[in-house]
Amino acid sequence: MTEANGTTELPKTCKAGVVVNEGPDFTVAVEDVPVPTPGPNDLLIKLNATGICYSDIHYMLNDLPMGSMSSYGVRSPGHEGAGVVVALGSNVTTWKVGDRAGIKPVYDCCFACELCWSGRESYCDAAPQIGLNFPGSYQQYVLSPARYTQRIPDGVDDFVAGPIMCSGSTIYCSLKEAGLRAGSWAVFPGAGGGVGHMGVQIAKAMGMRVVGIDGGEEKRELCMKLGCEAFVDFTKVEDVAAEVVRICDGKGAHGVFVTASSAPAYASAPGMLRISGKIMCIGIPPIGTAFAGADPLLLIGKNLTFSGTKVGSLLDTARALEFAARGQLKPIYEVFPVAKLPEAVAKLRSGKVAGRLVVDFNA
Repeated sequence: MTEANGTTELPKTCKAGVVVNEGPDFTVAVEDVPVPTPGPNDLLIKLNATGICYSDIHYMLNDLPMGSMSSYGVRSPGHEGAGVVVALGSNVTTWKVGDRAGIKPVYDCCFACELCWSGRESYCDAAPQIGLNFPGSYQQYVLSPARYTQRIPDGVDDFVAGPIMCSGSTIYCSLKEAGLRAGSWAVFPGAGGGVGHMGVQIAKAMGMRVVGIDGGEEKRELCMKLGCEAFVDFTKVEDVAAEVVRICDGKGAHGVFVTASSAPAYASAPGMLRISGKIMCIGIPPIGTAFAGADPLLLIGKNLTFSGTKVGSLLDTARALEFAARGQLKPIYEVFPVAKLPEAVAKLRSGKVAGRLVVDFNA
């Protein structure tokens, strides 16, 4: 193992947000945990920042059919980390101490199957999740396989890069797979949230006409500032789908990107589409609480397509970072010091966040 600054010793412990009482009544505490030692093929990364994603809440609630954090011996969730390499495993030759590096939701993949070969490694059967199967980015010093660590380009700071590791990569991948063209209407239920507000910006940069759906004046101001052509407040508009159709030339949207995770968001989406429209399922509801679909007559009569997308590949994440490097993607975030990480998690769980929350490990 090669350590930072040659002979400088790394700390024995670091700060970490850990889940207490995993399940519906969970809480988060900040504790000192051991700094891990990299294996032969690993990097040890000192994180400067981590975004907080609602998937972290799902893991701590244990309300997804993916196994529990505790069953894997994991206490710290998180998968939106950005920092610097401080130590290398003995076999690592493609990275050096001091390189900037990012932590994504997928921890690793096999690189030996059709999915990996075709750039769809997020769906690989051998793709464990960081923050669920392995300690995540709520912990300042984390391990990452060198072959599946994301490089962060110059010109993109860690507070921007962190949220892009999941949210930006996810929505870029969904926009890419939807195949919409410049001039198409792209609608974002949950447009003011962590994933949605990045989708608004990327879709705008791709030349699409963007409609945001969310609730409240703060979300409206954010969405219009970021490039929405129109905003629909679901707390004020009785028939959201009809209003979207009216805005979109009276014909409906070409694509609806459901970044919200509520049952009403999924239920109303089919009614927003024009002929041959596409619904992209992105927001993750607790299992059994929402349904993505419609009466077959509507699907047949309007030639509708439903598709689900997970976080993007290494290449997708690199592409999202390129939007940021060009100034076309600027995550909106509120910063919390690591000591207030529990407060940040509670705020996200309450659903009162416009944009993203980011934790500063150095504050």
